[in-house]
Amino acid sequence: MRAIFADLPEAIENTSHLAERLTFSLENIGYKFPEYPVPVGHSMDSFLRTIVWFGAQQRYAAISPKVKRQIEEELALISKLGFPGYFLIVWDIINFCREHNIMVQGRGSAANSAVCYCLGITPVDPVENHLVFERFLNESRKGWPDIDLDLPSGDRREAVIQEIYRRYGKHGAAMTANVITYRGRSAAREIGKALNFSPSIIDRFSHLFASGDFPHTMELEAQIEAAGLPKHHPRMPAFIRLYRAIYGLPRHLGQHSGGMIICQNKLSSFVPLENASMPGRVVAQWDKDDCEDLGIVKVDLLGLGMMSVMQDAFELCRERGRPLDLAHIPKNDEKTFDIMQHADTIGVFQIESRAQMATLPRMKPKCFYDVVIEVAIIRPGPIQGDMVHPYLARRAGKEPVTYFDDRLKPVLERTLGVPLFQEQMLKIAMIMADFSGNEAEELRRALSFHRSEERMRKVSVKLRAAMERKSIAPDKIDKIIQSISSFALYGFPESHAISFAILAYGSAYLKVHRAPEFYASLLNNQPMGFYTPATIVKDAQRHGLKIKPVCVSQSDWRCTVVSDDQPSPQSSGRDRDQGGAPRGGREAPVRVVDAVRLGFCVVNGLRQEHAEELVRRRQDRSFKSLDDLKRHVPFGKNELRALAELGALNCFAEHRRAAMWKVEETLHDDLLTPSGVVAAFVSNAEPKIQALGTSASTTSPLFPMTLPERVKADYETMNLTTGPHPMKLLREKLPNIWRAIDLVQARHGSTIQIAGNVICRQRPGTAKGFVFISLEDETGVSNAIVDPDLFERFRLVITEEAFLLIEGQVQNSDGVVLIKARDIKPLVHERLVGSESHDFH
Repeated sequence: MRAIFADLPEAIENTSHLAERLTFSLENIGYKFPEYPVPVGHSMDSFLRTIVWFGAQQRYAAISPKVKRQIEEELALISKLGFPGYFLIVWDIINFCREHNIMVQGRGSAANSAVCYCLGITPVDPVENHLVFERFLNESRKGWPDIDLDLPSGDRREAVIQEIYRRYGKHGAAMTANVITYRGRSAAREIGKALNFSPSIIDRFSHLFASGDFPHTMELEAQIEAAGLPKHHPRMPAFIRLYRAIYGLPRHLGQHSGGMIICQNKLSSFVPLENASMPGRVVAQWDKDDCEDLGIVKVDLLGLGMMSVMQDAFELCRERGRPLDLAHIPKNDEKTFDIMQHADTIGVFQIESRAQMATLPRMKPKCFYDVVIEVAIIRPGPIQGDMVHPYLARRAGKEPVTYFDDRLKPVLERTLGVPLFQEQMLKIAMIMADFSGNEAEELRRALSFHRSEERMRKVSVKLRAAMERKSIAPDKIDKIIQSISSFALYGFPESHAISFAILAYGSAYLKVHRAPEFYASLLNNQPMGFYTPATIVKDAQRHGLKIKPVCVSQSDWRCTVVSDDQPSPQSSGRDRDQGGAPRGGREAPVRVVDAVRLGFCVVNGLRQEHAEELVRRRQDRSFKSLDDLKRHVPFGKNELRALAELGALNCFAEHRRAAMWKVEETLHDDLLTPSGVVAAFVSNAEPKIQALGTSASTTSPLFPMTLPERVKADYETMNLTTGPHPMKLLREKLPNIWRAIDLVQARHGSTIQIAGNVICRQRPGTAKGFVFISLEDETGVSNAIVDPDLFERFRLVITEEAFLLIEGQVQNSDGVVLIKARDIKPLVHERLVGSESHDFH
C-alpha cells in the first residue's frame, strides 16, 4: 500500500488513525424494544408500579413488610435497567390470553420475581418459597430478562402468536431460527445416498441406531457393518471419512419451539427475515443465541401438550355441570397423592416416565413440595451429582440428615441436607462466602452450560478465598466447591420445578376425580408424553372407565364424554339378557356412569373435513343405511374400508365383514336394482336374513371376524383397541410368564420371565449405555434393564420386535420391581399387532 500511495504517505497514516477511532459492533445496529402505550398521565415506570401494587393487593391477603420490601427492590432495579416496557408487554400478552380463555403460565427464572407474581405472569409466590430474585434479574446481568410463557399447544398457542404478528406487523415480529445440524442418522443417510448405498442398508441403520441412542457404546464402523455393509466394502473408508467430516455441520434452518423477537420499528432493517413454510409465520434467520448477543429481546411462547389437555378437560367439566379450574383444585387431596405413591401416573405431566415411576414409590409424596422435589430430582444434575440416592435414603430414614455446615440448615432443611436446586447453590455462596445476590448469580453463570475454564477458575478462586476469610475448615470448603461445581452445570431451578409441579399435581387430580374428561382430553391431544393412545386406552380401562368404540352414528371428530347406562352393583348385570333387555318383565336397577366415546380423530387416514361433514349431516337427520351415508358424505373408498374394518359401520350391518362387503357394493340409482349375483351366494342364509328384515341381495356371505382378528383390525386402523389387550389373547399359552400386576410378589434375586408389547425403549445419556425396556400386558407395565453388552448382542431383536419375552433376575426394593435381563427373545405369536413404541427420546 505504501508503494502504491508513495506520493501520498499521509493517506496510509490517516487510514490507520481512522480505523482506531471507529468502534462498531453488531450491538449498535439500532434495535429498539417496543414501547408500551401507557394511559395518559403515566410513564411506563409509573404504570408498571401502579398495576404491580394493584396485583399485590389481589395476591396477598395482607402485604407484609417483607413482601413490600421485595417488591420495592425489584421495581427499583427494573426501572434502573430500563425494563418496564418489557414487563408491561408480557403482562399484556397474559391479559390477551385470559380475555380469550387461553390458559397461560409463566415459568423459569421469572418465577423468582415478586413483580411477575403480582402481574399474574407466574403462579409462584417467591417470598413464601424463599426464592432468589437475582437468579432472574441482577444489575450485572448482560441482556434482557427471560420470561417463558407456557401455553396450550395447538390452535390456542397459534392464536397468541398471530396476535403478536397483528400488533407489531409482519416485519416487526418473527420467530427465531434453530440451526439444524447433521447428526448420526441424518449424516449417515446423506452420505449413504451420495455413495449409492442400498436404501435397505440406510433404513436398517436408521432403525438400529435411533436418534438419542447412546453414541459411544459402539464404533461407527461396527454400526454400519451391523446395518449390512461389509467391513471391507470399497466405499466403507469414504463413508467413515465423509460422515465424520459433515457431522455437526449446519443442515437447514428450523423454527425455535417458541422464541419470538419483536421490534419498535421494522425488524427487517436489522435481521434477515424469511417466510416460514407454515402460513402466517415469519422466521428470522438468526438463532436465539445470535439475537441475545445483539441485544434483541426474545419472548418465549412455549406450547405444552398438558396445558391443552387440562384446558380441554376443564371445559368438558364445565359443559357437564361440574366446573373446575387449576386455581381451585384442592391442595392436599389424599387420593391424588395415593396414585403418585403407587406410581399410577400414566398420562400425568412430568411424572409419567419410567425413571419417575421408579422413584415415586420410594419418594411417597405426601404434600405439594414433595411433588416439586419429584419433578426436579430426575434430572441430569441431581443424577450426575449423585444426589438422588442420598436424598431418598435420608427420606426413608436409612441415612442421617447432615449438612456441610450448620449455617446451611435453613437453606437445605427442606431437601434433607442435599442440594437439589440452583437457588440453594446461590444461597450457599451467599451464606458461606458472603457473596451478594449478583455475585452468586455470576458464580452460577460461570459454572453453567456455556462454562469458560478461565471464568470458572477465576470465580472458584474468589469463592475459596471468601470462605477462607471466614475461617471455614478446608475440608468443608472442598466439599462445598465440589458440590457447587458438579451441580451448577445441570441444576434445576426451584422456581421452574414449582411451576411444573402445579401442572403435575393438577393433572394427577384430574386423573383421579375427573377421569372421563381427563382421558378424553388426553386422547384428543395426541401425540404427546411418553405413551401412545393404545396404552392410554388400556390404562383408562384398568381404572374402570368404559371406552366406547368409534361409531358413525355416535362419534364426533374428537373423543367425547357420554353417559352410559349400566346395571347397578346390586343387579350385577344378571337382570338383563345378552341384548340388554330386562328379564322377567321387571325393570332392572340401572346407574348412569360416564364413558368416553372414541372420535374419528383416532382413525388412520380419515380426513377431518369428511368426518366433520358427517357430524353436520347427522345433526339434521340420522342416516337410514350405509347407502344413505355414502350418498351424503364424501368419504373415499379407503376411508369407508377403514371404518368398516374397525367396526364403525356396525350400526348398518350385522358385523364388520358384512359392513366391508357393503362398502364394496356399487351405489345404484333408485330406478335400478342391484345385480342378483350376490343372491346366489346367500340363498342358504335366507331365513336368517328375512328375520333381520334385510334383503338377500345386500347381505354378506362372509363370516364374522374372530376376536383376535378384530383386535388385529383395530390396531391396523387405529393403533389401539377397545377390546382385550393382545397379551390377553396369548396368556393361556404362556403359563410361566409373570403378569405385570403380579411382579410385586416376585422374590428379590429370583429368575423369572416377563413378556409384552414393547411400549418404550430408552437409553439415557446418564445411564452409561444401559437400556430400559417397558413391556405392556393386559394388567399393566413391567420394566427391564439391559446392560450395554447384552444390548449390542440382541440389538436387532430389541429394536425391531414389537413383542418381547425377557428372562432375568428380579430386583425388588421399596415396591419397585425391575428385571435385569439375561436373555431376550421375540415373543412367538400369531401375527398379532401391537401399539407403537416411544423409542430413544
